[in-house]
Amino acid sequence: MNWMSLVESFYWLPLLPIALFLGYLWGNRGQSRAEQASQQWQGQLQSVNENNHRMAQQLTDLQSEFIELNGLYQAANTKLAIQKAQLEQTQTTQAKQQEQLGQQFENLANRLLSHSQQEFSRQSQAQVKHLLSPLQQQLSDFKAQLQQSHTHQVKDQSALRQQIESLKSLNLQMSEDAVNLTRALKGDSRQQGDWGEMLLSRILEDSGLREGHEYQTQGHFKNDAGQSLRPDVIVHLPNDKQVVIDSKVSLTAYERYYNCDETSRAELELKAHIESIRMHIKGLSKKNYQQLLGLKSLDYVLMFIPLEPAFLLALEKDPSLVKNAYDNNIMLVSPTNLMLALRTIDNLWRYQRQEQHAEQIARQAGKLYDKFCAYIEDMEKLGRALDSAKKTFDGARSKLHQGRGNLVRQAEQMRQMGVQSSKQLPNDLVEQAENTEVTENTNNENTAGRVQSLESSPN
Repeated sequence: MNWMSLVESFYWLPLLPIALFLGYLWGNRGQSRAEQASQQWQGQLQSVNENNHRMAQQLTDLQSEFIELNGLYQAANTKLAIQKAQLEQTQTTQAKQQEQLGQQFENLANRLLSHSQQEFSRQSQAQVKHLLSPLQQQLSDFKAQLQQSHTHQVKDQSALRQQIESLKSLNLQMSEDAVNLTRALKGDSRQQGDWGEMLLSRILEDSGLREGHEYQTQGHFKNDAGQSLRPDVIVHLPNDKQVVIDSKVSLTAYERYYNCDETSRAELELKAHIESIRMHIKGLSKKNYQQLLGLKSLDYVLMFIPLEPAFLLALEKDPSLVKNAYDNNIMLVSPTNLMLALRTIDNLWRYQRQEQHAEQIARQAGKLYDKFCAYIEDMEKLGRALDSAKKTFDGARSKLHQGRGNLVRQAEQMRQMGVQSSKQLPNDLVEQAENTEVTENTNNENTAGRVQSLESSPN
């Protein structure tokens, strides 16, 4: 060990000053100094001896501790090797057991499968095929419908993306047309309202929803106070829910803002435009369309703003309009996001129709399965009835040509005695009846002979 060599070198380290001291004494040859140096040397030698003795004792202790630690290390290493070997053996055993269990399970599954296949092959495959063919046809139709539905869904999604892209360009064109129309309307509120309803009608037609089915226009309803109200559009949702859409046009102030050249004047017109939208929100909220009798409406009404730039400008300058509308159970929509919402509703209706078709096919499959079970029960009853009829038939047939004095033998004897008949029994049946009677007579004679021999034998 390196540390042991280092410890041994400690023995010679204290002798270095002694050697230096002797050299000093040699250089100073005085006797008195030699005596003093000798005394100092003896003292240092004694101190060195004591240090050597102490270091030797420490070395002995370190060697003992090293031996003890080395023994513990060897024991721990041996124990670790044993545990590692045991672990490897356990893992190997478990792997073999798992492999054996897997093989046994596979063999058992193969035997069960083979047995099941043999049992199934002994049954009437033609009848099962005849019974299952309608179900197979319906399942094939169901699969075809699902594939067709998936294909339509992919096409619809692709078409929706294309329509969204076209809607963007259409929206720009509509915005330009709306600006021109705004200039023409010149503050006529009635014409503005008619134009907003016309644009709303066009968006509904392009959304894929059908009027009279998924939505209706200008319906008449009454509130709790008996007041008659006519919301612009009511869109029907799946699960018997509705959402009301009402068109509100705010163009007068926006038109003045758009054509205004003065900044201060434009700010005033912009505030007037935003205030006009707030007034529409307040007025629509008072109508409380979502609480109309005969409707199961959502908790909010869609307020449609036909002119997209006017809608975006108002939200940009006053984002609190959205919260103000929401607090009054109203959601603000423009042509773009209204089209997206209506497309989503159209997809919901399409998915519901697909689910209804799937449920109808599932119900038909369930009915067919019930019919199949009933048919199996009837077949089992018929099998038991056939077994009983076969037993009855065998009993009647045995009376016909088996046993002594059977009907076939008696009828044949009557024919042999001269009874006239136009027909004759089959020869094989007559021979079978004669052989049966001869066999029974022989058995009776043998039985009688054994009884007689038993009676005549001495006790």
